[in-house]
Amino acid sequence: MKVSEENKINLPSLSREKIDHAGVSVVEHKEPRILLDDYLLFLGEIPKKTEFERGFPRMHYDEDGKEKWDPIEDDTGIVAHVKGKGLVILSGCAHSGIVNTVKYAQEVSGIDQLYVVMGGFHLTGADFEPIIEPTTEALKALNPQYIVPTHCTGRKAIVHFEREMPDKFLLNMSGTKMTFAA
Repeated sequence: MKVSEENKINLPSLSREKIDHAGVSVVEHKEPRILLDDYLLFLGEIPKKTEFERGFPRMHYDEDGKEKWDPIEDDTGIVAHVKGKGLVILSGCAHSGIVNTVKYAQEVSGIDQLYVVMGGFHLTGADFEPIIEPTTEALKALNPQYIVPTHCTGRKAIVHFEREMPDKFLLNMSGTKMTFAA
């Protein structure tokens, strides 16, 4: 994986044989899928529809000696519906964009009401800090009851969300336990 000429990451390859040898059962899905006896929705690949959330412009990988742009389509989210409250959306790193993730969860579930938007929003670094403001404005318009930006959201974005959405913002740190119930 290559972010720039100076920033290359060599990740070990993962094969079906290694997964089988580890005793893990993997189910691959690009489409949304219901999990845990209809309690969770796995979103699958999340389409990039917003004008400002277009993925990683500088992320590349090597395939057979050729450099290719990596759209990182395998980052996803999971969704639960809390009766009477709305959707709880948990993103991984929101590589497709947190607004795209939320809108896709609403589309797939058929539920517009948002209770919690939580997870990594990936708004850190030179490529993503410019979209902190439009992301914030879009989330305000979507109007979740709570917003819980975590890990890869970045300090500047977290401070911005707290300032712009103080009545909705919840600070999450390692070891924090949050319960969202009907």
